[in-house]
Amino acid sequence: MQENRERTDEALAALAQSGEQWAEEELLNRYKSAVRARARKFFLEGGETEDLVQEGMIGLIAAVRGYKADGGRSFKNFAYLCVSRRIYDALRNADRLSGGDVDPDSVSGGDTPEDFLIAGESQAEFRLKLTSALSDFEFRVVTLYLDGMSYASIARVTGKDMKSIDNALARSKKKLQRSFSHRGEG
Repeated sequence: MQENRERTDEALAALAQSGEQWAEEELLNRYKSAVRARARKFFLEGGETEDLVQEGMIGLIAAVRGYKADGGRSFKNFAYLCVSRRIYDALRNADRLSGGDVDPDSVSGGDTPEDFLIAGESQAEFRLKLTSALSDFEFRVVTLYLDGMSYASIARVTGKDMKSIDNALARSKKKLQRSFSHRGEG
């Protein structure tokens, strides 16, 4: 068992994809607390945090089954994107069902992690860059906004007022402008 804990996430994902159930279970165990922590950051109107944890775990399973080692992406980053995407989809769907103001055309329906990665490689890279430039709260607000949520919906999901959302987006815009203008110079 100690040998399994020393394997990299990428190696475990490859083993899981080749049919090794224990490898999938090991990855799920490694990341379940991270999924729980990610889900706790959101509020699901009419639901419980555990509902979002379950959605996140579904995203994690999809990450294990859909991870491709080529391209130099780490499993951890791919898993984070899949988990976040699944949680955001659940939030958007709940918002729609409760009469929220998310534009249905802006919500992506049943994209698989593979579709998301292929169609949004540059988006995934952009989101990874966001994490280094923004605080956790700013990142959460920006990603929800980029996913098509209104200020009011973001305020409901995060439990903050609309002024806080507006301020976070303004700060984020300035930070990102600085971040990307410095990248172009180097």
